[in-house]
Amino acid sequence: MSDTTTEPHAPVPDLTAWTCPAPLRDQSRVVMGHGGGGALSAELVQHLFAPAFGGEVLGQMGDAAALTLGGVRLAFSTDSYVVRPLFFPGGSIGDLAVNGTVNDLAMSGARAAYLSCGFILEEGVELSVVARVAEALGAAAREAGVEVATGDTKVVEAGHGDGIFINTAGIGLIPPGVDLRPQRVVPGDVVIVSGDVGVHGVAIMSVREGLEFGVEIESDCAALGGLVDAMLAVTPDLHVLRDPTRGGLAAALNEIAAAAGVGVVVQERNVPVPPAVANACAILGLDPLYVANEGKLVAFVPREHADAVLDAMRAHPLGADAQVIGEAVDAHPGMVVARTGLGGTRVVDLPIGEQLPRIC
Repeated sequence: MSDTTTEPHAPVPDLTAWTCPAPLRDQSRVVMGHGGGGALSAELVQHLFAPAFGGEVLGQMGDAAALTLGGVRLAFSTDSYVVRPLFFPGGSIGDLAVNGTVNDLAMSGARAAYLSCGFILEEGVELSVVARVAEALGAAAREAGVEVATGDTKVVEAGHGDGIFINTAGIGLIPPGVDLRPQRVVPGDVVIVSGDVGVHGVAIMSVREGLEFGVEIESDCAALGGLVDAMLAVTPDLHVLRDPTRGGLAAALNEIAAAAGVGVVVQERNVPVPPAVANACAILGLDPLYVANEGKLVAFVPREHADAVLDAMRAHPLGADAQVIGEAVDAHPGMVVARTGLGGTRVVDLPIGEQLPRIC
């Protein structure tokens, strides 16, 4: 028997008005994920900026460019800082502006010598706030042993900024015999992380959103030049260093694996995640491997030097909690996998965007 009842037609949804919490890959406009240090950032650089700029040096795509000028090997880097809030437990945008650029240079083996500094100020920001940031920046530069040699200031109309943005560029000398780049990574290399991961991103989120996790989590923001010097004193034959900032440890490992054409296996239980960060990530639904750091590095070290390098790292205050977390392998080139505590294996993909935006 046929059903002769009729129902009113449901309204047709307007799919063009839908949004997605994760940025889509096919975008005609900039989305927050383009600044997250993940796949969207890589696509923006590789398919828009790199073809427009050209040049062999840019093709290195490292934290800093390695240059030869007048027979001298230099590292040169630039970065912009848009963190919100401007002040957070363990640091400020001023500390980040120095330490981030110093660390980018250190990942090339260079000790930073000079920085430039550009302030973009929003109309209406209190001069006392600008002074606090400038004082923090100057103190961080002195602690890192680097001089701010030149700078610039611009002001934008109220509502067209977020208080203070800072750009810093830095230059330093690369010691003879040092050649740090992902293309040198080979199967058998040992992967070492210098300490607890995920601390900076969770510290920013806790103050931004007013969250409390029982203990105050402070950013790990620090200049890593001294730690890198200690590692290179053991052997200049380190293969690659990377500071896992935006996109966290997962992004850094994926970038290295892809550039080197090797697989990476991480022992998840060996990755140092402090309990407060683990608990915060569990509450927020975050993976600590993808949360940003500002005072940590990951190193790929030839196996024959790994024990000595690890000892040197642990003897330095910024590497006291260093751990071996994995190795480079022949299998699954370009892919990072984690072996879980239960004996399973999961793929650690390059993030599309970023779990926590505006963290540096």
